Amino acid sequence: MKRPPSALWRVHKPPGVSSASLVDDFRQTHGGNFTLKVSHGGVLDPFAEGLVLLLVGAANRLFEALHEVPKTYVAQVRWGLETDTGDAGGREVRRGDANGLTPDQLDAALISFRGWTAQTPPATSNKRVDGERAYVKAHRGEEVVLPPQQVYLHSAKWRSHELPISSTLEVVVRGGFYVRSLATGLGRALGVGAHLSALNRTAIGSYEDVHLPVQHIGRDVLPWLPSMELNDAQWGELKREVNPQVLRTPGTWALPEGFPTPTAGVRALHQGRLVALIRNGPPLLLPGGI
Repeated sequence: MKRPPSALWRVHKPPGVSSASLVDDFRQTHGGNFTLKVSHGGVLDPFAEGLVLLLVGAANRLFEALHEVPKTYVAQVRWGLETDTGDAGGREVRRGDANGLTPDQLDAALISFRGWTAQTPPATSNKRVDGERAYVKAHRGEEVVLPPQQVYLHSAKWRSHELPISSTLEVVVRGGFYVRSLATGLGRALGVGAHLSALNRTAIGSYEDVHLPVQHIGRDVLPWLPSMELNDAQWGELKREVNPQVLRTPGTWALPEGFPTPTAGVRALHQGRLVALIRNGPPLLLPGGI
């Protein structure tokens, strides 16, 4: 079987499996043993489903660039019960009476969470604590206390309500935002307790969820960033860390209005391949191109 080239892949993760298992499945599907590194471009909780981006070969260097783009989630918020994990798999820590909740109250509760705020990640998050993943420590029964971090919620709207039981929420966030923590925060703000009973990541930037894997290379990679086309001489300059003076064209996918501008830089394309990101300081070279 032919080895896949460096690329970004869209794959769908069903609920109940880990993001890491998608990497293993990809390797097995493409022959099992090859030298290109494969990783995921951002973990999706095992209980959740939806879009995961796999980074193959040189695309692994784009991980931080994916952190800066909008991610869209549809979440089922269950009222009346807070758990220690923020989802249905956790231990009950608080109960409340949600019978008095109204749609107007829920709309008002969202306001304080929009924009840049300080958010405490769940103890079962993928964050590292003393060199180990927080969720590993938590599952051993160790106390895990994570410091608040700055996160960004661009938009949030209720799709539907089945009060007092649950509500369906759609959010657009920047990377690093925990929808589980949002559910916990909403439950506390309303005084009733809440957790996520389901979560679906429907899009990352311009990439929407798919049923079958889709490969992206060249100008289809990071299409929200501006780009420039390099000839052979200009590509040679860039490899010597001399930024060529080339006309830059806007990205082909527009960020939501008001969303923080990504700082990943400008895409450099040579012979149809994405070969570097040009930014302040040395360029981020992508060996072999994508």
